[in-house]
Amino acid sequence: MERRAFTKVAVAVATAAAAGKVGLDLIEGPKGPAKPAAVDDAASEGAPGAQAARVAPAPSRPRRVARVIPAARKLEGAGFPVRRPFPTQRLRHFDPFVLLDEMGPIHWPPGKALGAPAHPHRGFETVSYILEGGVEHADSLGHKGTLGPGGVQWMTAGSGIVHAEEPPSAMKQAGGRMHGFQLWVNLPRRLKMTTPRYQEVQADQFPEATSADGLAKVRVIAGEALGVQARIDVHTPIVYQHWIVQPGGRVTQPMPAGHNACLYVFRGAGVTGAAGTAVGEGDMAQFARDAVARAGQAPERQPPASDSVTFAVPSTAQAPMQALLLAGAPHGDPIVQYGPFVMNSMAEIRQAFADYRAG
Repeated sequence: MERRAFTKVAVAVATAAAAGKVGLDLIEGPKGPAKPAAVDDAASEGAPGAQAARVAPAPSRPRRVARVIPAARKLEGAGFPVRRPFPTQRLRHFDPFVLLDEMGPIHWPPGKALGAPAHPHRGFETVSYILEGGVEHADSLGHKGTLGPGGVQWMTAGSGIVHAEEPPSAMKQAGGRMHGFQLWVNLPRRLKMTTPRYQEVQADQFPEATSADGLAKVRVIAGEALGVQARIDVHTPIVYQHWIVQPGGRVTQPMPAGHNACLYVFRGAGVTGAAGTAVGEGDMAQFARDAVARAGQAPERQPPASDSVTFAVPSTAQAPMQALLLAGAPHGDPIVQYGPFVMNSMAEIRQAFADYRAG
């Protein structure tokens, strides 16, 4: 388990960016399997012929892929280019998520870096995750800070907040490479008007883990993977994980049957789902959910529930795959999104605009 692997990468990327180098390839880490761990033979010691008891793990039933959605290209904020798998015409909402934007990657020339000037939000949470470059942010509650590579800002807008996200001053002056993500997580109806709050977590504060064969790494922003669990506080039970899978690597990640789940690939290519569906850069694989059991039907007649999602990179691939695994328990509430507000009705949207105009 390499708990500081991403932290070292963040420092390397920042150093490369300062030197004018493209740093994304540094995130990929070493190629090839790690040395297998030694087998513990302690249980086999004792009486001659005694053997260690072995319990086979229960077989998992991976979900199938319902569809693959290519991300659309958009301009956001003051003109920042993003790649957006949802919302689009093909997928309006992905309960409990409202939006996923891949910001960049883009290399800004000196004096040209753009961000998102002050704007309001109500009714949901924004999660900003930085891979390269940085973001300076400030909000109407007086919070200020700077995120570097690997950092996350988790802002609960709740009843209402105004915030701005801009490139750091040094990047505005000298230029540089920017790459990251913004995820919008919806709040359930009962928490739409909750008190706003703010969580900022730097790269070295996230749990990270590596698979036993050394071919898959994960940074756990929310949820649990490879025996490590996120420390961030959430209003909605979700999974948010950054995976790096080397050629020949395969991941089987447990997944609650009731969660909506997807895999967004932003670097490289691989296969995913029960049938090994191909996915490439900019593709989002939406996993199917099990059908709801029919009332009165005997349990033995119900099909077994899927309990995992899988993704892999063929051993013949020339590069690793990087992807975000997202999943969450759907709220089932009506979703009405209008610009920076996400509520349950148009009346609540109109009230949000009125409250914003009234200060």
